Amino acid sequence: MEPRNFLRFLFFPLTLGILVLFFTWLTFTHAPPSAVELLDCATNSPWCTSKNRIQHQPPNQPVTPKSTRLRDHTLDTPHHPLDPLTVQEIRKIRTLLSSHALFRASPYSLHTVELEEPEKSLVIGWKKGDPLPPRKATVVARARGASHVLTVDLSTEEVTVHQTGKHSGYPMMTVEDMTTATVVPLTSAEFNRTIVGRGVNLTDLACLPISLGWFGKAEEGRRLIKVQCYSMKDTVNFYMRPIEGLTVTVDLDTKQVVKISDKGKTIPIPKASNTDYRFSTMEQNRVMDILNPISLEQPKGPSFVIEDDHLVKWANWEFHLKPDARAGVIISRAKIRDPDSGELRNVMYKGRIWVRVRSHAARPA
Repeated sequence: MEPRNFLRFLFFPLTLGILVLFFTWLTFTHAPPSAVELLDCATNSPWCTSKNRIQHQPPNQPVTPKSTRLRDHTLDTPHHPLDPLTVQEIRKIRTLLSSHALFRASPYSLHTVELEEPEKSLVIGWKKGDPLPPRKATVVARARGASHVLTVDLSTEEVTVHQTGKHSGYPMMTVEDMTTATVVPLTSAEFNRTIVGRGVNLTDLACLPISLGWFGKAEEGRRLIKVQCYSMKDTVNFYMRPIEGLTVTVDLDTKQVVKISDKGKTIPIPKASNTDYRFSTMEQNRVMDILNPISLEQPKGPSFVIEDDHLVKWANWEFHLKPDARAGVIISRAKIRDPDSGELRNVMYKGRIWVRVRSHAARPA
């Protein structure tokens, strides 16, 4: 290559390199004193992307705790015909029922208090800004040894008791029912002898209610639940140490043991070793492939908005969302906006989100 051509060939990369250096000098007039500062999102926000964000707390700087203050719902008001009952409405229902003849003279428990939804035609015809249809509540209660279904009209303050018949089922358990079911077995001398005979100390015993239901005509008219027990000795994960074959049937109303079934006397209780799932108790040489932290962010904010506490708008969709004690999460009045006409089209009046969670755990030998 001739000297003149060589100089021409060398001139272009040198010029490009000088321009890059000049641009870098203009953009970064001074280098951060350390990589820690460079990766600090508070001072170098362009680095804080979803791919390279590093959560960093400057040294010797106290950590500001995040606020855990919950929203006060006592003054909430309904905005939509399908909005769940508010705190004020539930308090009013309790006041009306406590003065009702069915509940005045005897102890009672409320198992379900939920909105009695208006007729579908009323909900579909309602528009924002219109008066809400009359607000009513459906109540399932236990009083005087029987189950009752009631309707409470919040506008007229009228309480209607419905005839449920002899075979209308049983209400859901309350927290008090579950607590009762865990304690009642210990009041039975036969049960206590059975536990000791299995080699379990009563102080290491944990019992949980498993199934509420109907167990035959001989037990008709009684609220019964089956209870299974576990050993808590030497482990926090007592589910891994069941007392096999032992089932206790408990009457939730009389708080008595109805039946003890012990068909697992020859089945040993699983050992407690290697049942603790807590990270702090694991052997270090067994801890492998710890995952790196994940950071997700939306620089422009979320893609959805929530209006009036229950109306969700996302992309071209909008729908009403609320919790339900039995069904879980309910989506109602789902609509999509037509990209051509801009018109909201009805897609679904009401649907339920079902979530099934299965847990599979191998028991230690």
